[in-house]
Amino acid sequence: MQIRWKWFHRSQSPFAYALTSHRARLVCAIEAGAAVAVHVYTADRYVSQFAKECLCQEMRKNGSDENWDWYVIDVEVPTRRLLYQFSITDRQEPDGLPVFLGGHGADTDRSLAGYFHLPYLCSRDLYQVPEWVRQTTVYQIFPDRFYRAGSKEHVSESEWYTTPTASLRLGGNLAGILEKLPFLQELGVGLIYLTPIFLADSNHKYNTTDYLQVDPDFGTFHDVARLVEEAHQRGMRVMLDAVFNHAGYDFAPFQDVLHKGKDSAYWDWFFIHGDTVSIEPVNYETFANDVRSMPKLNVAHPDVEAYLLQVARYWIEEIGIDGWRLDVANEVDHVFWRKFRETVKSCHPQSLIIGEVWHDSLPWLQGDQFDGVMNYLFRENVLDYFIRETTDEKTYAARMTNLLYSYPRQANLCMFNLLGSHDTERVMTLANHREDKVARALIAQFTFPGMPMIYYGDEVGMEGGADPDCRRGMEWRKERQNQNILNLIKRLARLKREESALASDYLNFLRVEPGILQYERVSEDSRSRVLITFNHRPSTVSLPISGEVLLAYPEQAYDLSSQMLAPDGVVITRVDTK
Repeated sequence: MQIRWKWFHRSQSPFAYALTSHRARLVCAIEAGAAVAVHVYTADRYVSQFAKECLCQEMRKNGSDENWDWYVIDVEVPTRRLLYQFSITDRQEPDGLPVFLGGHGADTDRSLAGYFHLPYLCSRDLYQVPEWVRQTTVYQIFPDRFYRAGSKEHVSESEWYTTPTASLRLGGNLAGILEKLPFLQELGVGLIYLTPIFLADSNHKYNTTDYLQVDPDFGTFHDVARLVEEAHQRGMRVMLDAVFNHAGYDFAPFQDVLHKGKDSAYWDWFFIHGDTVSIEPVNYETFANDVRSMPKLNVAHPDVEAYLLQVARYWIEEIGIDGWRLDVANEVDHVFWRKFRETVKSCHPQSLIIGEVWHDSLPWLQGDQFDGVMNYLFRENVLDYFIRETTDEKTYAARMTNLLYSYPRQANLCMFNLLGSHDTERVMTLANHREDKVARALIAQFTFPGMPMIYYGDEVGMEGGADPDCRRGMEWRKERQNQNILNLIKRLARLKREESALASDYLNFLRVEPGILQYERVSEDSRSRVLITFNHRPSTVSLPISGEVLLAYPEQAYDLSSQMLAPDGVVITRVDTK
């Protein structure tokens, strides 16, 4: 039958999935602006009379985008089997007949609407992610550009701060990172993510020569083992970068192919189109378009698969790393990533797996491959609103809400929410040196579900254009560091650790008006609200008397007595939940 409102739901998707073996999350999307009450009816799949034996619960509206209002509920599933159905009631006609929504569609007759199923919440199918991610701030380091320790010097101090070229090596090393662990600890870092450290003939090391050897430019096996050990002692974890989509030109199996041709035992490790290998023009598949120094690996080959899984296992077992970031992860088959996850989690169940995917990532975020991804979609939304000012409040809130409902909650908790990386322009440059813009973007970053990721140097206001300019030497001269941004990140990282509401997956926009954004984060025992004005005039904000101001930007932006927020100000409050 035709009903007044559009609606959408799909079982066994981000709209219906297991949280535990006895608890599930259900989401129903109803046409935006519909004045309705939405209920869900749940029962075991084998009940004989659903209408009499089901449990009815009202769902809460938790956000909207341009098309949908999102209704959410977490339900108990005592028997692990779930049969369920939704109903919509017009709030303007509360005595009218409810419309039931089920697997057959919508109808006022419950039996004709049908039902949705979660057949059985199998323990082995659960999307299980590390517990420690909730309070964690991530810090990305490009080792060659971070800090140089010891007597080995590739460049002078003055050259360290010059504009880099694609081939320049500044000499940053693992010992330098070790020396700066107190700085990272004070900053509030919980996870250090290192771009590749394995043997390669470049400064970036994304063209791996040997996956089991630390590049001498950075140090030794002992150096990385000591770094991991010391980081653990300071309460920080360490993640390495794996490049399994492609290898380097000097990778021994590829060199064997170059010398032996089809007689090489490694010929099928790569995608070679022809009977011989051609360098000019390139006749083998590579990273991107004809990057001859990066031949693409055939991970579907049993020997390649076994080798790469051995690499993943080796660095966890030998030095105790806490996870892998996976380069160009969207160009490697899902079968391999499922085996990769099984391998990694069997070695270290609390390890973290993050894929590099710049677009919609749902195919990799089903609980059987990655824990999360580099959240470039988050970055674009934040930059468009706070930095570029190309979108308005309504669009920003809609995009962010839609992004959250694109994935299961477990994935949202594990996202690397970044403003920049080694592949992008720096946020301070994009903001045209506007500290206030960057500050508001940082606050949005740290108050969104997931893990805020700081790209080295952004915490002191470093600038840089597109690659390689975004890979300048870390700014260690205190007089050149932006202390306001540095101190703001320290405070935000502390709030991320200490405020349970900011560690949850819940976010709901409360006010979305021209120049004003207000949203709240809620956990079982805490509620925090963030209010941002972006309209260049003082704004009145309703703040509960029992509320405590956790952070205001600028420092004097919020006047508690008058409840006025200064132009372009931000205030984060803890709301009394009693």
